[in-house]
Amino acid sequence: MVLSFGVDADFRKVFFNDVRKFEIDVVGYWDCFCLCIDCKLYRSGRSRVSSLRKEAEKHVLRCAEFEKIVGKKCVPVLVTLLDDNICFEFGCLIVPYYKFNCFLNDIEGFVEI
Repeated sequence: MVLSFGVDADFRKVFFNDVRKFEIDVVGYWDCFCLCIDCKLYRSGRSRVSSLRKEAEKHVLRCAEFEKIVGKKCVPVLVTLLDDNICFEFGCLIVPYYKFNCFLNDIEGFVEI
């Protein structure tokens, strides 16, 4: 989907810092920022929301490391299969899959540049 919006994208972007290896599912490169997308597939269950919160926190840390490499603002986004009514956690946007296209259409409204 990101490619249809006229931006460059990397899929399964792997990068390293001095200590460890990181991976981001999709990185979309706009002029002044990068959209770092991590996709999560959780089934119904009680611990799904807490798992999403933990993943959001880890994804924000990954994006902070990637920001050091690319020198652009990196916007962390989790795309989920199910809608858990969580929109923002630890600085990470959480977008259900069915709303992702609308999110990309209105990206300037979600991202402070």
